[in-house]
Amino acid sequence: MAEITQQAGSWTFDGQAVRIVPGNDKSVHLLRRSLGEVAVPLAALSGVAYEPGRKGGRLRLRLRDGADPLAHVANGRLPDASDPYQLPVEPDRAGVAEYFVEEVRNALLLEQVPDGPCDRFLLPGPAVPLTASGTDGTATFDGARVQLEWNWVTNEGKKSGGRRSFTLDELDAVEWTPAIGWENGSLRIRPKGVQAALKPEHDPNCLMLWGVRQAKETGGSVLLAAAVTARLPHPGALSRAAGAASGPGLGKPRPAAARTDGVADHDALLRRLRELGELHREGVLTDEEFTAAKAAVLTRF
Repeated sequence: MAEITQQAGSWTFDGQAVRIVPGNDKSVHLLRRSLGEVAVPLAALSGVAYEPGRKGGRLRLRLRDGADPLAHVANGRLPDASDPYQLPVEPDRAGVAEYFVEEVRNALLLEQVPDGPCDRFLLPGPAVPLTASGTDGTATFDGARVQLEWNWVTNEGKKSGGRRSFTLDELDAVEWTPAIGWENGSLRIRPKGVQAALKPEHDPNCLMLWGVRQAKETGGSVLLAAAVTARLPHPGALSRAAGAASGPGLGKPRPAAARTDGVADHDALLRRLRELGELHREGVLTDEEFTAAKAAVLTRF
């Protein structure tokens, strides 16, 4: 068990998942508090790092591509303060952060978790129902239907079509673009079929996001987009289907290259770590024996 608690929240690792609980302080970003507690399974991780700094460091989880609908929608564009997979660490807790990293990395080695992309979401996405406020309207999602309603500042041509409503079966995707500085963002609903390319202020399927209200509009809109995305076909599954439809031999992975002696040695060490883990769980090895044997193997990487 590894645990670290900071003002922004706490991270706990029990060997199977990293449990993230946001802090209650007002300084904690609204998106983190709205998202709430998140359990990231070990299989969804590609790595973890502690990044030291002069005034404190930062723990950062790296998720496998396609494992998390929120990370997929955000695509690395969330500010550090709102990213739930980062944790600011005070200088006097650097040792605890480094221990946390070591425990997660060792578990990834023992379980031989691949770091390649996923073909299904391993996290469920934000809880519903959700509401996202924008510059010219409001979006809601109840788990089955997305609705857009307009307000008094909406472009007249856009407003003339009235409220928009879509079931999940009618959607291809939801696209989120963050507001940056004074530049507006958008939450765009993509119905199936060919759609006209319109600017957000004229698109009846698009909610505008003001750049001057980033904390409120960023949190609600990206969480709603992630919740919808979690319930649509996984992008990896769609890519495989497209590859299969392109013809014999196309879209298939290339054969693996011949192994070098170094790779073979690396795989042998991974197998040894797994064997040690199994012996430890079965009680054959004591905690002290397992720790010593694991350290001996890890020094050979």
